[in-house]
Amino acid sequence: MLTNIIYILVFIILAFVLSIAVKAITRGVEAKQIIKEEKNLESDNKHENKNIEITQQIKDLKELHDKGILNADEFKKAKDKILK
Repeated sequence: MLTNIIYILVFIILAFVLSIAVKAITRGVEAKQIIKEEKNLESDNKHENKNIEITQQIKDLKELHDKGILNADEFKKAKDKILK
């Protein structure tokens, strides 16, 4: 009888510890996924900022070309340099 009670208590404790372990693993996996998503978002923002910067540089070149400061060949070379 005492042995059965001990087995039941051990089983209850084991079940409790396993449930805590499963919760901890689940939280870890979720945290890892969140970090991965944040890194992807930061990377996307960097690319977007770079694209905006390139677009602005080309607009500035176009203004210089329209004002006659740059000829067509200089404009093309400068634009190609920016796009590389």
